[in-house]
Amino acid sequence: MTVTITAGHLQAKIAGKGAELQSLVDTSNDLEYIWQADPNHWGKHAPILFPIVGALKEDTYQHEGKSYHLPRHGFARDMVFTVVEKRTDYALFLLESSTETKVKYPFDFQLYVSYELGGDGLVVKYQVKNSGQKELFFSIGGHPAFNVPLEKGLTFEDYYLSFSPKKSRVKLPLKGNYIDYEQRTLGQTNTDLRLTHDMFANDALVYETKGLHSYSIRSEKSPHSVTLSYNNMPYVGFWSTYPVKSPFLCIEPWCGIADTLEASGELSEKLGIQALSPEELFETKYSITVK
Repeated sequence: MTVTITAGHLQAKIAGKGAELQSLVDTSNDLEYIWQADPNHWGKHAPILFPIVGALKEDTYQHEGKSYHLPRHGFARDMVFTVVEKRTDYALFLLESSTETKVKYPFDFQLYVSYELGGDGLVVKYQVKNSGQKELFFSIGGHPAFNVPLEKGLTFEDYYLSFSPKKSRVKLPLKGNYIDYEQRTLGQTNTDLRLTHDMFANDALVYETKGLHSYSIRSEKSPHSVTLSYNNMPYVGFWSTYPVKSPFLCIEPWCGIADTLEASGELSEKLGIQALSPEELFETKYSITVK
């Protein structure tokens, strides 16, 4: 099942599986901004990361004296969501806890994901509700991949990543699948960053963020660009495949992060974990603007 929404010259397609954004097209020129999931490179478009972001040490965590196992980035991306509401320019999806999810994640939850087109872009909103009687611990994040180059005749290296605000951000290096938090440094995000495949030789580039941020993929050789913006999501990751040289770049806004090398394994102690009291609602969103 695929849901299509439209507004003006923009069209977006969202799959029922994972409530995953599959396409964002400017119909005035047929320009596709979302990576089309070539399995020879990376077979996804824009998966939703829930109830964890990144990897757990040995894919395992502890909660209330029991051990549970979760794969990297959790399970939401592989589950079928229900379409709760559909309008011309808007779609709302829901994933709820079940007997299946509680085997690996013993919490009651409702995860709502909405997509709304308007103006020159798309707003993606996440809402997590604690539908149980105990405190809920979770992380959530986006993983949208954008075509780079955006048009024929250009290359990956013809593009650069522009940061706003132009200031340095704390960079969190990865060691294997985990964050080496003790080795964090100040990243040079106070200037534009020319894209190269080699920059992902050690996996994703991960930064701490606070407040309003936006990141644009641009080229001096093209009028077309894409910008991802958000407010108060504490981390962002930038990723493409390596050593395979793939024509896409992921810009990943996160409320959560992979385990650190020093992680205890207790879910409630995990760096970046979100906590919700019974019946409490968590909301966050990001927007994609295209030219």
